[in-house]
Order: sequence, then C-alpha cells, then structure tokens
Amino acid sequence: MALQPEKNKMPLLGAEERAHNFNEVALGYSEAVAVAEATRCLNCKNRPCVEGCPVNISIPDFITKIKQRNFEGAYEVISKSSSLPAVCGRVCPQETQCESKCTLGIKFEPVGIGRLERFVADCHNENFHGETVLPASNGHKVAVIGSGPSGLTCAGELAKKGYKVTVFEALHTAGGVLVYGIPEFRLPKAIVKKEVETLEKLGVEILTNVVIGKTITVDELFADYGFEAAYIGTGAGLPRFMGISGEGLKGVYSANEFLTRANLMKAYENGAQTPLMKAKKVAVVGGGNVAMDAARTALRFGAKEVYIVYRRSMQELPARQEEVEHAEEEGIKFEILRNPVEILGNKSGFVKGLKLRKCKLGETDERGRRSPIEIEGSEYVLDVDCVIMAIGTSPNPLIKNTTAGLAVNSRGGIIADVDGKTSKDGVYAGGDAVTGAATVILAMGAGKTAAKAIDEYILKNYGE
Repeated sequence: MALQPEKNKMPLLGAEERAHNFNEVALGYSEAVAVAEATRCLNCKNRPCVEGCPVNISIPDFITKIKQRNFEGAYEVISKSSSLPAVCGRVCPQETQCESKCTLGIKFEPVGIGRLERFVADCHNENFHGETVLPASNGHKVAVIGSGPSGLTCAGELAKKGYKVTVFEALHTAGGVLVYGIPEFRLPKAIVKKEVETLEKLGVEILTNVVIGKTITVDELFADYGFEAAYIGTGAGLPRFMGISGEGLKGVYSANEFLTRANLMKAYENGAQTPLMKAKKVAVVGGGNVAMDAARTALRFGAKEVYIVYRRSMQELPARQEEVEHAEEEGIKFEILRNPVEILGNKSGFVKGLKLRKCKLGETDERGRRSPIEIEGSEYVLDVDCVIMAIGTSPNPLIKNTTAGLAVNSRGGIIADVDGKTSKDGVYAGGDAVTGAATVILAMGAGKTAAKAIDEYILKNYGE
C-alpha cells in the first residue's frame, strides 16, 4: 500500500461557530483515523523523534501499539515517560520538537505524533476503570512548590519511586499555567483535572492556597516539616509592560491578568466575581502563543474587532503556526511590523486608541531574528478600547526574596545547573522559574530531570 504523504487532518469546529464559544476547537482523531496515521510511522531504528522529545517518550513503541489497536498498551508506554499525556498531546509544539526530527518529514509531512498522543490519552481517560497501584513507600519526603507542568511532572516522577510528595500551590486550583493561562478552547480544564487526579492516585498530596514565601518559607519546609528536598516550579507569572504612556488607563490588561480572569475565574459566566470589561475593539501586543490565546479569548468575549500588533513580520511570529492559522480563520486581524508608542485615553480614563509606529526589518540579532527598526513619522492611531500586553513574563520574586542563599540571575530567574540543582543545598528548580517563559513540554522535561537528581541526592545523603 502506498504511503500517505500528508498527515490525516485534525477535525475542527467551524470557525464561525467556535469564535463565539469556549468549546475545544480540535475534536481529536477517531479510532480509524488514529490507526491510519500510525501506519505512516516508519519505525526507524535510530528513533530520531525520541531525541526531539524533552521527556524522551518512546514514540515508535507507542505508535506500534496503536497500529495493533492496543490503545491502553500505547498509554502505558507514554506514561512511563510523561505524567501529562493528554495535556502534551494538545499544547506541545511537536512541529519544532519530535515531529521536526521525524524521518518521514524529510520527504513528506511528518507523522502526527502529538495528535496520536492526544488520542491515546483520551482513550485511556474515557475507558480505563482499573485501580491505580500505589507505589511502595521509601520513607522519604519531598516538597514541590508550584503545580504547573514542571511541578506536576517532578511530583509524578518521584511518586512513582515511592516518595511522599507534597505539592504546594498558591492558587485555589491545581494546574498552574495549564488552568490560568491556556484557554478552555485549547485545553479543557476537565482534562487538567483528570491528569491531576491521576497523580493524586499515585499518592501525591496537593495543598492549594499555600503561598510559599508567605504562608511557609522554603527554609521552614526543611526545618519544621521534615522535607529532605524541595523542587521550585513556580513558573513565570510576573507580567511585563512596555513602559509607554497610557499603560495605567482603564482597559489595559496584562495577558496574565486577562487570561487568569477568563480561564480560572470564569469571567465569561453570568455573575462572575471578577468580570472583564466588555470591549468592542481589542489590540493584543505580542506575537507568541499567549498573544494568540488572549486575542482569541477577547473575540469569544464579544469583541467585534481584534488585532494582533507585532513588530516583526508574519514569518517571525513565535506562535505555533496552527494557532496563527486558527486565529486568522476566526477573523483576528494582524497589524504586522508595528510598534506601540502610546496608549491614548479619554477624559474618563478609559482607552480610546493605540498609537502605532511602522517598522521595517534590519539585520539579524544574536538569536537569528531580524531586528525591527521604527520608521520616524509613520505614526497612526488604531481605534481600540482595550489593550492587552502579551510581551512576556518574569519569575515572581517572592521565593528568592524569602530564601537565604538562593542565587538568581539578572532577570530574576533562579540559577540552576542542568540537573536543576540550585545554590541552596537540597533545593532544585526548573521550568519557567529558571528559564523565563517557555513551553509546557520544556518545563516538564526540567521537572523530570530534577526528579532524577533529587532521587540521587536523597539516596546519597539519607540512604535507602
């Protein structure tokens, strides 16, 4: 049978329908389509796709199980390496990681690895009714600070080894950026809840409404609560602004606040305690996945016009191509090669416009991107009543300010080596708290690596 050159398409909600609700956009493969996609895998001996996966999932092995219609067996293969398969199958940038290494992709489209991972995880969550076997306790305790993808991965890996793991979460719901940052239409919160429950069945304890650095300090975790090691996976939730005039006006949000109100606080529901302003015309400044999420969320809140304002060209947009395409299909407009210089307000202190200056691309910078150069005298005003800043985030300084001996860099990120070891004995860190804002799967990879190092540290210092 001839090899199919293109991936099997992911079925989607229609653009007109989905632009007005928060239902998941991608509908997932059927069993028949998943098996058909799995048959495209060449099962390479050198397995380059595994090298491209930050958590080293045995990709050819789980795809082989799908070919055999052994979907639970495929899940068992994935879960040996990943604690959050249903999440990864939805939000990981496979096109720049595992799929970018796929041998089939040299000549044709690569295998839809992420779509298959999602299919397998959803099959398990819908059909598995067995009992989770609780690992035998090894008598050691580890604290994990933050319940985002990095913290949950670290907790899961340690729980499988028999550690008593307690996860401390500052918010009232576990999941970190998975629940407050990524919209329902990309990652349903029921999926996150299910993944968290799976970890709890492994014995992981999750305590919410505990702000480490306020409620308890890192040092107290060791001195007063008997933890032998701690992992800091608190992410990067401190928003950045441009420092331009007008950022204090009513109707200016950070993407962090806007998405948290929408995703975690359910601001779209009638009677919500943290409602969002009903904007008619919205400008989102930035070009990453967070910018796409904010723009598409604003559209679903009823905005008639939504603009992405980005200072480089479409080719330099850092967002996933899939997210850009979905945004365009839904009617999001792109103001490309534009840089904000001022937010204009009316007499009542509300946003009434965003002044932009046109740009052109200059020489490439140290990261290989062409630098934007503003064109003097090219200013014009975009008619909007809401501006959302999605230009990045930094780690919250609370933990580093309350933890003696914890070294940080100039951006406020915790300094850690490749294994996650920090300058403080027994304390490890990873994910966005170290690197700054990055992807879910890279944060998971850091959590997995640190769990291995923590296990080695405890066995060395406290014995078996």
